Amino acid sequence: MKNLYIKTYGCQMNEYDSSKIAALLSSSHGFLCINTPEKADLIILNTCSIREKAEEKLFSDLGRLRKLKIKNPFLVIGVGGCVAVQEKENIMKRAPCVDIIFGPETTHHLPQIYNDIIKNKSKIIDTSSAISAIEKFDHFPKPHSEGPIAYVSIMEGCNRFCSYCIVPYTRGREISRPVDDIIEEIKILASQNVIEINLLGQNVNDYLAKDRDGKIINLAFLVKIIAKIDGILRIRFTTSHPSAFSDELINVFATELKLATQIHLPVQSGSNNILAAMRRGYTREEYINKIEKLRQIRPDISVSSDFIVGFPNETDADFDETMSLIDEVKFDKSFSFIYSPRPFTSAAKLEDNISLSVKKARLKQLQDRLNFYALLISNKMVTTIQKVIVMNQSERNPKRLIARTENNKLVNFVGDEKLIGKLVHVNITKALPNSLIGVLIE
Repeated sequence: MKNLYIKTYGCQMNEYDSSKIAALLSSSHGFLCINTPEKADLIILNTCSIREKAEEKLFSDLGRLRKLKIKNPFLVIGVGGCVAVQEKENIMKRAPCVDIIFGPETTHHLPQIYNDIIKNKSKIIDTSSAISAIEKFDHFPKPHSEGPIAYVSIMEGCNRFCSYCIVPYTRGREISRPVDDIIEEIKILASQNVIEINLLGQNVNDYLAKDRDGKIINLAFLVKIIAKIDGILRIRFTTSHPSAFSDELINVFATELKLATQIHLPVQSGSNNILAAMRRGYTREEYINKIEKLRQIRPDISVSSDFIVGFPNETDADFDETMSLIDEVKFDKSFSFIYSPRPFTSAAKLEDNISLSVKKARLKQLQDRLNFYALLISNKMVTTIQKVIVMNQSERNPKRLIARTENNKLVNFVGDEKLIGKLVHVNITKALPNSLIGVLIE
């Protein structure tokens, strides 16, 4: 039995890929996943290149792993994901301890790559595009989930080419998985007592494929199909692009009650000038219109988002527009970042003319406002009864259970471990900055 340690950076797509890498190497070589790298025979760093800090973190981690390689010359270290595609040979130049470089489309090659490394003692770079971005799914083992919530990738890549985003260059163009493959995977997960499915894609709204009868299936129709699968009680999808968030998809929230009353819809900025420079393909007004349509259907829908501050030429007035958008929409817990130029992108050619001090000040102001509304939403949930999916026991107190609400908030309550994996009702009694406290309704 060999030990495998995987560290994942970035998005849920990377988390999904890491879980498949673990299953693949367990099936092919009997690898056992461990939580620390010290006793590993194979270490995989599955990277993200959306933010500059992710690359800095990678090379910092590789510096520490080099010491393990010195102690154990038989240790194999691999770097995968988007930074692997972006940097390739440069990773091995900066970190000679690395043996394997592979891309998101070639994860299924890892068993053979590992064999070649052990046999030939040579380094391997495999970041070339596969015949198809969905080729890897044919090589993954039967899906398996340890808990009641599972993620299912329905498409790969992105065609949007936002001016700041490197994803189309590292993940490739959009390719949607066949409908039947997705449904079969979800049915298997449902048979393992999974009750919530989160559909994944770099731009999940653009999903488009044919079923076995040749009928064109988009995301709206796919959700309807999944809702009919026995055992599936809740459905989510991420990440969404506002331009592809169609009226048809919005209307599914009216007809399919298994679709969670929560949506993650990245806006990035509230300024039309900045949105145009980012090549987002929509205006502030169009974004707000989509939110208003959603709230007409589901008044209590929770909306989270992504924000970038300090994009080139962002003025104080542009930033104020973003702040006013937050006040108008009242987003729930969201993600926010300082702009950093990424290789290959068109925005990288622009002068990064906002000082770091200004970026940091704007980020703090924005995050404080986002946290204010997230806590306000949590406080409004106090005294309400929420349907929650029980995920696991608290590490600090085994008598307490951790569950997730429909609007994607964590709630702690006292309960029997037999409730893990079930959907139960909880009365919310207290709101904390990052979670809720509740009481089980018998």
